[in-house]
Amino acid sequence: MGRVRDRQERGDRKSRSPQCYLSLVWYLRAVAFVNFLAAVWVSFGNDIRRHNDDEFFTPYLLTAGFFSGSVALFLAVTMRRRKRAAWIFNLALAGLTLALGVLGMGFPVYRQHPQNWLSVVVTALFVAALLGGRREFRAKGDRSNPKLAASVAAGGFVVCSLLAAVLVTVTNTDPDAGRSTLVQRWHYGVLRMVSLAYDDIHFGSITTPGWANVLINIMSTVLVLLVLNTAFRSRRSVDAMTGEDLRNLRVLLERHGERDSLGYFALRRDKSVVWSPSCKSAITYRVVNGVSLASGDPIGDPEAWPGAIDQWLVQAREHGWAPAVIGAGEEGGTAYARRGLNALELGDEAIVDLGEFTLEGRAMRGVRQAYHRIERAGYVVRVRRHEDIPPQEMAELVRLADEWRDGESERGFSMALGRLGDAQDGRCVMVLCYDGERLHGLLSFVPWGDEGLSLDLMRRDRDSENGLFEFMVLKLIEHAEEFGIRQISLNFAMFRSVFERGSRLGAGPVLRLWRSLLSFFSRWWQIESLYRANAKYRPIWEPRYLLFENSADLLRITVASARAEGFLEAPRLPKWLNRQHMSGSAPER
Repeated sequence: MGRVRDRQERGDRKSRSPQCYLSLVWYLRAVAFVNFLAAVWVSFGNDIRRHNDDEFFTPYLLTAGFFSGSVALFLAVTMRRRKRAAWIFNLALAGLTLALGVLGMGFPVYRQHPQNWLSVVVTALFVAALLGGRREFRAKGDRSNPKLAASVAAGGFVVCSLLAAVLVTVTNTDPDAGRSTLVQRWHYGVLRMVSLAYDDIHFGSITTPGWANVLINIMSTVLVLLVLNTAFRSRRSVDAMTGEDLRNLRVLLERHGERDSLGYFALRRDKSVVWSPSCKSAITYRVVNGVSLASGDPIGDPEAWPGAIDQWLVQAREHGWAPAVIGAGEEGGTAYARRGLNALELGDEAIVDLGEFTLEGRAMRGVRQAYHRIERAGYVVRVRRHEDIPPQEMAELVRLADEWRDGESERGFSMALGRLGDAQDGRCVMVLCYDGERLHGLLSFVPWGDEGLSLDLMRRDRDSENGLFEFMVLKLIEHAEEFGIRQISLNFAMFRSVFERGSRLGAGPVLRLWRSLLSFFSRWWQIESLYRANAKYRPIWEPRYLLFENSADLLRITVASARAEGFLEAPRLPKWLNRQHMSGSAPER
């Protein structure tokens, strides 16, 4: 009976732990809401101000300002991500608040106020929930975070407090402003950094407008958020792939590479890898903005995929990363969904089946016309494996590819290799288009098993004729038999179904509005033009999916995906804030 009772008690503790975790997160969210409400609702903020004057403590972190509201909201986010450092910080702060509250209740002057009793009870419940949910907070941070956060806090406090003192000096409208000392103005500014609820009674010679006080409070809020972000940030990456990892991945691709057209892109060198227990399957990923971002389907034997997915999810939770997959296929997406991830269709991949492809028919008229126009202009195409291109010529191709690139950085993550001319990529196929001796365009394809190619890189001279890429793709199809190629994967068309169905007769207003928005953003991101370019070949459309664990992380995942693909550039931080703290770790773009 005793053993049964022990098991029941352990089961009860395990069931209470998630409940405590959720209560902590929602309490901090509620506190953040009340703080922001008090900051913008004048009468409510004045009530809290009177409570601060007449009583010992208000409830945990409730000081009526953007400062405390932002801190509570940030702590809610970090606690939801199960950060161990955030749990320790909350336990220390709430424990100190509770101890001071209990000590203060020993004095009759404080016991007579009901709000003080409420403060002690609420803080005690918060501490109890922290202790009850401690098992949920296992996400590790970077070991360098405490020292870096301390230096940011010290330097930031000096700068912000001096700026606050200057702002107080400039905006002081009191008739006796000249009597105030620099120390008093600095002290006043520091109090405004902490809360908007402090009364001016101790600063008779200082009167500042409300907008100045709010600006000081917002400035301190930014500083505190920066410090907390530095203190609680996740480990930015783990060790990059070793030479042995790359060799083993190539072995898996040789055996199972035909399953996914994006499989070869797992060999990007800015990715890390996690293996299944049997080492028969692997997932490659990159950590961006606290998101463990994988792409495509897992590599290797499908029977071993669940083991690799489980290892990847365990690692993500251990470090507080949000797990996400972009560009997963039907089979891979199903495997991820069975391990608890949610699926959202991103768009479709255009695949040309050479056994069924034909230029005949009215639908292919535009492609035929472009082909014949470029051919009459005297352009010729040469198709070769990378390994058959001399090193000097390949170096010139790399130079031209960089020169023709649109933008400073190389775009692509899920469907791009991120390099050109590497000796280990000899099986890749290069398509070159010449006008006489002058090169005007190049296409590079990576292997897709033994009988397929997947488009990696497209570059052309801006002065070349329109329709050049169509001509090059058709010439590749003509030479495909020489290389044993039966299928070609072209560009990914994001939200293809929206463009296709939104233009049909009878499309609903929501679908038409969604299509209009995508067309607007296509001016910068070429969403619709990629769909149109792919649709010319009448391809087979294969859906691709976004997989994620929590809907609340979708915005963070979207930003991380845009950064990884090269559509968003991260702000450049000082080197001492942006340095890598782990030897051998992959750089984060």
